[in-house]
Amino acid sequence: MRVISRRLSTGLCLAALFPAVFAGCAASAQNQATPPGGNPAQTNVSVALVLAVDCSYSVSNDRFELQKRGYAAAFRNPQVLNVIRSLGTQSIAATMFQWTGPLLHVAVADWTLIKDAASADAFADTLAAAPRQLFRGGTSISGAIDYARVLLAQSPYKGARRIIDISGDGSNNSGRLVTIARDEAVADGIGINGLPILTLEPDLDAYYRDNVIGGPGAFMIPVANYDNFADAILKKLINEIAAAEPGADQIFVSTASQTRRSLRRDSAPSAVSKSVIANSATW
Repeated sequence: MRVISRRLSTGLCLAALFPAVFAGCAASAQNQATPPGGNPAQTNVSVALVLAVDCSYSVSNDRFELQKRGYAAAFRNPQVLNVIRSLGTQSIAATMFQWTGPLLHVAVADWTLIKDAASADAFADTLAAAPRQLFRGGTSISGAIDYARVLLAQSPYKGARRIIDISGDGSNNSGRLVTIARDEAVADGIGINGLPILTLEPDLDAYYRDNVIGGPGAFMIPVANYDNFADAILKKLINEIAAAEPGADQIFVSTASQTRRSLRRDSAPSAVSKSVIANSATW
């Protein structure tokens, strides 16, 4: 795994000094990801979606605001609602949290049922109003995956597909190996999609492809810079929601950064729905 030394954080030092703490965090995610008997009160939805937003110190306040506004605008877009209405349950459930280091996560939007314009707009308003809660702590993608699994296990909604949607501008540099966290999530039936932002690490898309995304139909949409984030997240949301419908038509993404088949054994090649894009470029 490639580690960027200039982004080395206190979280990495803590992981070295207190390995039992981080091992316990991973074990907690594993235990809570499969609650005995499940939750009988869960409401069925087509997709249970966890949005994980990078707030590490490489993300300036301006860049954070571009991410936040991009997510809010996407849920207000009629295209997203149209895709939701095409699903079997005509609904999805979504939540969002901010993440940095292995143990630094803050939920900023509770689980919300999205099934019509009012609920989509309300969720968008919540995202737009959420202040930044984290500023330091390195980049622990593995910690974000572990925390997302806990949120999925505790959700009041039962998704036919469970998806972790990770956006970030750096590779994993603290906490446990991201490939282990990914593989455990995939083994639980969870899909992980990615939105790597290439501003600081131009080859981050290759890193996400080989180390982060996983599960059947897993895909990513690379973003050249933060100014293109809003367009990319809209396309990404439409892709992952549309793919929830059984028999959704899929094709391989033909971007230069995504043509090589993943070396992972437990996930399908990157794919997107034909209803969105056939020949994507780096946004």
